[in-house]
Order: sequence, then structure tokens, then C-alpha cells
Amino acid sequence: MSWIFSGEKPIYTQLVERLQLRIVTGEYPPGARLSSVRDLAAEAAVNPNTMQRALAELENMGLVYSQRTSGRFVTEDGAKIAALREQLGREKVRRFLAEMRELGYRRAEAAALLETEEEEA
Repeated sequence: MSWIFSGEKPIYTQLVERLQLRIVTGEYPPGARLSSVRDLAAEAAVNPNTMQRALAELENMGLVYSQRTSGRFVTEDGAKIAALREQLGREKVRRFLAEMRELGYRRAEAAALLETEEEEA
């Protein structure tokens, strides 16, 4: 997953979103040790302070935790990860439906289009 940022939101917010995605998809599995702040910052080509801010936000959310001498780890709370996955999925569905309404689609038409696209994929 590449680290491409847009100008629409603060970089640290985009980092939080990318890291959340890596956690819910299992790229960073429960209990996994994260790379150091400096290594993650270098990988994302951002200032270490920005990465630190993003990781602190993930800690506040309970998605990662710190062990003083060992670094940061992904939570082992599978229910918390599953809840985040569902929340992110719902947000994407809401955005999709809003965009489809802008195009004049009703919910049933949007659902039918999804079915068609999924069959063709």
C-alpha cells in the first residue's frame, strides 16, 4: 500500500486512516510490533513528529499500545478491530450511496449496479 497523500486533509489524519486500514486488513495483525516512528516516517516520507502524532491518535483509539522498552504493538482486541472494520465499511457505503444519489440513482438501482459489477469482476 503506497503512501500517497492528498491536500484535502492534514497529513497526520491521512496517516491515521492508512494505518487503520493496515490494521483492519491484517497487514498489521493483532499483537504485531510496529516499526519505529522513524522507520514508519521514512517509509511514508513524512516528518517523524507527524508520524508520532498519528500513532498517538491510534493509541488514544485503543488500536495500538506502547511498551516502554519494546515499542508499539497492534491491539490484540479482535472485537475492537472488527468494530473499526465495520465502521469504516459503513462510512464507505454512505459515501457511495451519497455519490450515487448525486447521479440520480435510487438505492435499488445502486444495489443492482453493484450486483452487476461484482458478477463481472
